[in-house]
Amino acid sequence: MVVYVLWGSTYLAIRIAVETLPALTSAAMRFAAAGLVLAVVLRLRRGPGALRVDRRQLASAAFVGVLLLAGGNGLVVLAESGPPGVAVPSGIAALLVATVPLLVVLLRSGTGDRPPAWTFVGVTVGFVGLVLLVLPAGSTSVVPLVGALTVVAATASWSVGSFLSGRLRMPADPFVATVYEMLAGALVLAVIAAGRGELRDFHPASVSTRSWLALAYLMVAGSLVAFTAYVWLLHNAPLSLVSTYAYVNPAVAMALGALLVAEPVTAQTLLGGAVIVAGVAVVVSTERPRRVSAETRSGAAPVGDRR
Repeated sequence: MVVYVLWGSTYLAIRIAVETLPALTSAAMRFAAAGLVLAVVLRLRRGPGALRVDRRQLASAAFVGVLLLAGGNGLVVLAESGPPGVAVPSGIAALLVATVPLLVVLLRSGTGDRPPAWTFVGVTVGFVGLVLLVLPAGSTSVVPLVGALTVVAATASWSVGSFLSGRLRMPADPFVATVYEMLAGALVLAVIAAGRGELRDFHPASVSTRSWLALAYLMVAGSLVAFTAYVWLLHNAPLSLVSTYAYVNPAVAMALGALLVAEPVTAQTLLGGAVIVAGVAVVVSTERPRRVSAETRSGAAPVGDRR
């Protein structure tokens, strides 16, 4: 329940944060703070060597962090920033991001893996839903096209990062890997923000209280509590159950967006979203039993443990 609600709510929190905070600067602050807090906690609980990794592990974690957090999260933050009609509503962003499992299947197929036929059925259904979601209704589009493409690019970056995290030599401890991923992502986000002129024009006094509170929520609830709960679930619950967050988060995000900030929910949005969620549900339900069975026979840890 923590993963469902907190991760689903981060899309709305991002929208509120970027009302008066520079987009990429806010993302850099979020991950830098969360990464430093997690590093301090690990150091205090486990001793001086808690964060020790070799160069290859550090490079892998940093690379994955840039893909997941700078590319994946950073582009979502950009897509949700801007005036109405330009910014992507938080619920729509969550629906687009829900296609990550579909893209990961395509990446696996490109490297010689052969998912079952029903997995490809789910992928096809999911992408049909994506088309329905962004298809113009009459002379207007329900979803801003540029913003939607930005979220799709973010989803591709997150998918590649997720795919590579199980194939690169990462730190054995997922919490340690997360520290370096967050700090690397924060560094790249800060550099890009500076290049965009965000740091030059950033005046903390002009930021609203609700934006500061939203950023604090993202730091604590989104980057620390929810991720910790996710890692715990990976070690204590069936992977098929854990994976259901991929199609529960959009429902939470859309409900919160409609109730708290009056984001529009049209019939086309509901139809496209339902088709996407159905496709992801088919992929998750057909993939997880096969992956868990193979991992149990081999004694290997689930790929998801890297995340």
